Amino acid sequence: MAELSTTEGDIREQVRERYAAAATQVTTTDPGAGCCAPSETFDGGSEVFGAALYELSDHAQLPDEARLASLGCGNPTAVAELREGETVLDLGSGGGIDVLLSARRVGPTGKAHGLDMTDEMLALARENARKAGVENVEFHKGYIEQIPLADDSVDVVISNCVINLSGDKRKVLREVARVLRPGGRFAVSDVVADEGMDDATRADMQAYTGCIAGALTEREFARALADAGLVEIEIRKTHRVHAQASSAIVRAQKPSERPSVVDARSRWSSEDFGRAVGRGVGGGTGGM
Repeated sequence: MAELSTTEGDIREQVRERYAAAATQVTTTDPGAGCCAPSETFDGGSEVFGAALYELSDHAQLPDEARLASLGCGNPTAVAELREGETVLDLGSGGGIDVLLSARRVGPTGKAHGLDMTDEMLALARENARKAGVENVEFHKGYIEQIPLADDSVDVVISNCVINLSGDKRKVLREVARVLRPGGRFAVSDVVADEGMDDATRADMQAYTGCIAGALTEREFARALADAGLVEIEIRKTHRVHAQASSAIVRAQKPSERPSVVDARSRWSSEDFGRAVGRGVGGGTGGM
């Protein structure tokens, strides 16, 4: 794999250490706080990270260890509206909750892939799949910046509060565009930063592994998606997760026919991006 810069490597190692510890804690009497960040409450007191964001019917389908290892900021399997027979990829699959739910929704003719860099999480996810009796799944070790799947091989890419942890988010989105089939869909839950996030928060490595400091703004996320060649971009904030950040549903689609770079970027002029900030991005749902 390509050598990382010191800064990016440090980010990756601290993220790996945090999530390895989270996987280990799941099997103890103190599974720890959910996510990305410690469980906190905003806007009315409901939990904003982890298993609390899934329906009770989802919990009933899965082993307790899969539920307790839910470390995200949303429920991307609900966002994606998965269909029978589709192939799904979950970036940063952790304990496997979204992969297992996806596998059930796409049915025996479909398949769900999970990608994670942490050995402890991969071991937990495979054991959770065995306990759940779900066979149409495959877990891969690797980095979301270097997805170990072929071009045009996936119908849907999902992710739950993981892309913001990458030291090169634009590379992640280019990889997403590469593995998606023409017409394929991107549907994730992630954290978006407020435009005015202060330098101290961004510099805080603990906040980085807690999903906050590494987050893009709406404007930056939309631009990165468009630059990757994705269209029908929609970013909708759902709830506050921090004084300077919100959870958001982010959707986009790979064109059915590959557009030129000029065509892809022309959808989003500087004026368009300016109008989009603060009200969600894009008007379509990308057919999701």
